[in-house]
Amino acid sequence: MPEMLNDDSSAPPEAAHTVLDFSDLLDHCLEGALIAIDAQQTIVAFAGGAESYTGLSAADALNKPVGVLVSPLRELLQKTFSTGKPHRDAQMLLRSDQSHSISVRVTTAVLRGPGGKPRGAIALIHDLGPLRDFEHRLRRLDRLASLGTLSASVAHEVKNALVAVKTFVDLLRNKHQDAPLADLVNREIGRIDSIVSQLLRFSGRTRSAFESLHLHNVLNHSLALVQHQLDANKIQVRRSFNAASDLVQGDEYQLEQAFMNLLLNALEAMSSTGELTVATKLEQPEETLRMGGPQLSVTIQDNGAGIPPEHLERLFEPFFTTKAHGTGLGLPITRRIVQEHQGSVRVESLPGQGTKFILTFPSAAKQP
Repeated sequence: MPEMLNDDSSAPPEAAHTVLDFSDLLDHCLEGALIAIDAQQTIVAFAGGAESYTGLSAADALNKPVGVLVSPLRELLQKTFSTGKPHRDAQMLLRSDQSHSISVRVTTAVLRGPGGKPRGAIALIHDLGPLRDFEHRLRRLDRLASLGTLSASVAHEVKNALVAVKTFVDLLRNKHQDAPLADLVNREIGRIDSIVSQLLRFSGRTRSAFESLHLHNVLNHSLALVQHQLDANKIQVRRSFNAASDLVQGDEYQLEQAFMNLLLNALEAMSSTGELTVATKLEQPEETLRMGGPQLSVTIQDNGAGIPPEHLERLFEPFFTTKAHGTGLGLPITRRIVQEHQGSVRVESLPGQGTKFILTFPSAAKQP
């Protein structure tokens, strides 16, 4: 910094060129802002984001008295220079313009010359906005974690209570088989039980029984479970199982649940002339190097209405749904199941052009 705080006004042009190059370097590399004053309390450095923090341009600040700075920043620099004591993490509000204020953290230091005599002061400024956003998100995650624990406890108790209620309703239906209200209550109890079961599945990690299994068998069984709906809606199914080996380590029932969620979503998105494609393949060698080993991909694609772009980002968000009677838990549960199997899931969709879900799992096939 010596060139920047040189009190000799007769410095050669080479020194000025060095100052200019150093300032340019700070502008490109500095995170935050840097402002420095010399012994005459003249601003000799104004780099990084100093312009956005103070509302001053470099031309309006450089080589000008420190008085051009906003009062809290000016007073802190003057106090640092006069007392010779640095200040750490001083928080203040800087107004860059009439309508916008920036909360910052300022750390100052004294620049000394030969013999320890103060030659100036320097201030490093950092925006507190990102840090406060991070703290806000951390608090939100903490609240969500507490809410998740509470939800799991409540769901567990509700599910236990439903056993007695369902038993009573079954007895009531046996005695009054012609009572339409009993059937209605029984159906609604079933719906509540389904919602609570999904909430429990989403809130708590279940004990998975992983074993070596053939993914094609799981896919065929899942398709068989929705065959009635496929036939009723005259939807064509195209199987394209091209994976040379379909062995994975997993829990058959969990994977079946994940595939069923996606298949049922596809059915709801298509008309009676729809086409459902279920395909598998082993990723190419150059792709497996990036993923850390062979990957078995499963694609479930429909030619239905598609998903609007504004909904794609929230697709796996719990309780987000566009269905009139949806719970918004199917896709989050699906993603969680895939992640528990060390896999990943992504979605591609355009309105009017259908939706494609691509799931990848580590292949359990033995390598040659």
